[in-house]
Amino acid sequence: MIDQATIDRILDAAQIVDVVSEFVTLRKRGVNYVGLCPFHNEKTPSFSVSPSKGLCKCFSCGKGGNSVHFVMEHEQMSYYEALKYLAKKYNIEIKERELTNEEKQAQSTSESMFIVNNFARDYFQNILKNHVDGRSIGMAYFRQRGFRDDIIEKFQLGFSTESHDALVQEAIRKGFKKEYLVKTGLCYETDDGRLRDRFWGRVMFPVHTLSGKVVAFGGRVLSTENKKLAKYVNSPESEIYHKSNELYGIYFAKQAIVKQDRCFLVEGYTDVISMHQSGVENVVASSGTSLTPGQIRLIHRFTNNITVLYDGDMAGIKASIRGIDMLLEEGMNIKVCLLPDGDDPDSFARKHNATEFQAFIKEHETDFIRFKTNLLLEDAGKDPIKRAELINNIVQSISVIPEAIVRDVYIKECGQLLRVEDKLLVSEVAKRREIQAEKENKPILNTNNSSGALAEMQNGDFPPPFPPDELEDSYQSYIPQEGKEGQEFYRYERLILQAIVRYGEKIMCNMEDEEGQETPVSVIEYIVHDLKEDELAFHNPLHRRILTEAASHIHNPGFIAERYFIAHSDPEISSIATELASDRYQLSKFHSKTQKIVTDEERLFELVPTLMINFKNAIVAAELKHIMYALQDPANEDDDEKCAALMQRYKEMKEIQSLMAKRLGDRVVLITNHYPANHCLPVYQIHKFLPGFSLIKSSGKIRCSCY
Repeated sequence: MIDQATIDRILDAAQIVDVVSEFVTLRKRGVNYVGLCPFHNEKTPSFSVSPSKGLCKCFSCGKGGNSVHFVMEHEQMSYYEALKYLAKKYNIEIKERELTNEEKQAQSTSESMFIVNNFARDYFQNILKNHVDGRSIGMAYFRQRGFRDDIIEKFQLGFSTESHDALVQEAIRKGFKKEYLVKTGLCYETDDGRLRDRFWGRVMFPVHTLSGKVVAFGGRVLSTENKKLAKYVNSPESEIYHKSNELYGIYFAKQAIVKQDRCFLVEGYTDVISMHQSGVENVVASSGTSLTPGQIRLIHRFTNNITVLYDGDMAGIKASIRGIDMLLEEGMNIKVCLLPDGDDPDSFARKHNATEFQAFIKEHETDFIRFKTNLLLEDAGKDPIKRAELINNIVQSISVIPEAIVRDVYIKECGQLLRVEDKLLVSEVAKRREIQAEKENKPILNTNNSSGALAEMQNGDFPPPFPPDELEDSYQSYIPQEGKEGQEFYRYERLILQAIVRYGEKIMCNMEDEEGQETPVSVIEYIVHDLKEDELAFHNPLHRRILTEAASHIHNPGFIAERYFIAHSDPEISSIATELASDRYQLSKFHSKTQKIVTDEERLFELVPTLMINFKNAIVAAELKHIMYALQDPANEDDDEKCAALMQRYKEMKEIQSLMAKRLGDRVVLITNHYPANHCLPVYQIHKFLPGFSLIKSSGKIRCSCY
């Protein structure tokens, strides 16, 4: 783990213009720089780089951030990999915390295993190119598959001879320990204690991690004489290799996936290689296994859209679709494309170039739910039992989709395809989701209906930056999570969050206790206590998390909210902070010279309270409206317990609304001190929000007499 002092040194040294200009041609425009966005195809520059803020931002696709996050996005690195990249660029020594003896041993073992794998990769490559069997057997096989030399070199393909211990002998001769040869799975030990090669007589496919390290191998047998030999042999699980978390080809595909915002999923090594050779590079393989949650998360890092390519083998398709529900559960958009009979992705890619391939996919791909429904309908025929099983199967797939609107669309379409009433499907989906929520101990407050007006709360899974007790999120609301961006309260919520990011640590006002002692109050402190007073919260879970983190760090020495959140290790937080800190337009020099511009920072004591009261009024009104929707929902009419809970919640919200109205009416005052004659400043919300204090005044010594 890199210590904070080193991270700060890297962030200070990394000049955003210097970093970005390595990958993007920039030209000066005013105080900023502009260029063509490297994250999407465009003809007009919309990628802006601000040296003063240390930020870059594309106002078309929305991507950007500080130097670290630009490198993360462009090079598809992790947060700490990007930090190390910049540290190397600026010759900064990385100081990491002292590792324990166990950690040092584990790190040493992992590094040794990677070194052994690199040796094996080079050994197999050398055999393929220079050994007589490698050229006559291994290279002949790759030539038969139509692989070019550059593709063979790119994927680091190799060959292992028929000798059962050739690799072992070469490794020992060069000083590698037997222990690591066995741990990596390159060799195994026989009963009599001798070492034997695992991959003898096979062409070799190295498996790379996301960062390009060789983590494992796959070997395909070429000899057909021995029928007992498995066609493919793969490296066993090890300390560095976990098959469920790796995808073949991800290292070579990651940038293309991000660029095209789509990932093709195939089955085997040669499928990936052939598609690369034809010009389609955004492709990965599950290596013949069903998709795992780890593999899905790996794809989801780069795109939300995935297309599964199948050959015409129906038995294989039916077996593989069982695991695709996990993709739906992750909220991914899944398409399915059936290749022509007799073709797999490998053979199809060899017959077509990238343009033809993409055109075929575009024309023949279909949505997974529709594909699955039509596929199962063919099997069910007119058999009522099979049709019932089909409906249950489809309902289960729909129920795992997190987006309520998407579920609603699928329910309507499947209702038409299956000739089943929407109400029945809605009810069954709701039951499945309730059962799943109970299993996961996740309460569902909002129930979905056919109109999609109400939806359940979706709590994101975020890594806790501080103790879980401080992060416990008990927020409950009947306002749908989907479609909130268009609502009035959300606009004010974003503006408040913008004030937190830009000015969170700034002193908004001073408070004076009964003894006359002044205590400065920051923007973050004011917002936290103001929300707590009315027992309200931000609706967006990410916004709540940002506020919680800001409150936990506000008293840390040197804490600057904008710098902290823009450099945050969580890409979601960094992205939203960058967006809130960036200004697309700049005031012209003419206006800035001819008139005095009052900035938001200069009027925080007025701006923040105004935003708070507007937000609270709006979110309470929205909550009351959606509680009424829930009370009118036919699904809740017969549930006395739920109706009682709704009525109780409605009563609480009305009391809060009444209290805010009273407070607002009592506390609108005029402040005149330290202002010119006949120039009064209205303050819309001045009240006690900390025990023991009775007076608020701005940092400009503006006093009021509201108490």
